[in-house]
Amino acid sequence: MQFKLIIAMTKTTETDQVIDAAKDAGATGATVVPARGTGIREAKSFFGLTLDTQTDVVLMLLEESLVEPVLAAVDKSGRLKEPGGGIALVLGVDQVVGLESQLKHFRREAAKQDG
Repeated sequence: MQFKLIIAMTKTTETDQVIDAAKDAGATGATVVPARGTGIREAKSFFGLTLDTQTDVVLMLLEESLVEPVLAAVDKSGRLKEPGGGIALVLGVDQVVGLESQLKHFRREAAKQDG
């Protein structure tokens, strides 16, 4: 079984719906890390203080066949195509430990994707 990691940077206001949509598409869970980000636009300032944009980094480890539907759900629910909506990317994973309790679920979901 091959695994991939989806990393999505989302607005904090979109994080819960991104995770819910990802779970509906087959993800078993997510890890959320609070972060600050800056994009192509200049940061806003208030009386000379720079206001960073609050962002959440959502990490989801998935069986490879689930990546496409979960990534599509993240894209749509997080409105990533809108300017400043965030980004998501997928990385290959060479080794994994600690997923034994989720392997049955991943196999069931992979079978659904296959037909």
